[in-house]
Amino acid sequence: MKRTIISLVCALFAPLAFAQTSTTTTEETTSTKPATTSETTTTTTYATGAVTTYEPGKTIVVKSDQGPVSFALGTAARIVNTAGKVVTAPLRPGQKVRVYYTGPTESRTVERVIVED
Repeated sequence: MKRTIISLVCALFAPLAFAQTSTTTTEETTSTKPATTSETTTTTTYATGAVTTYEPGKTIVVKSDQGPVSFALGTAARIVNTAGKVVTAPLRPGQKVRVYYTGPTESRTVERVIVED
């Protein structure tokens, strides 16, 4: 009889002893990345002088007060006269020009060339 009572008590308490409770934790995180902005400032400067060497679509060398200065002609470079009309004839050595360019000394890129004569 003692055994039967002990068995019944164990059978009643066993589910309670082994019962597991589950806990679900939800964590919400928000991360904000700092906004990154980059600002590029380009300064257009110009040089005046006489054409020394001209290779259409490639380079132009102008003899200025500081000596010969070489410029890379980009695809967007325009060659115009003082009235603003596009010059189709190739530049000749000795022609007076004003070269508007951007970039540092090592990589000057021409935006436009104004033929002054």
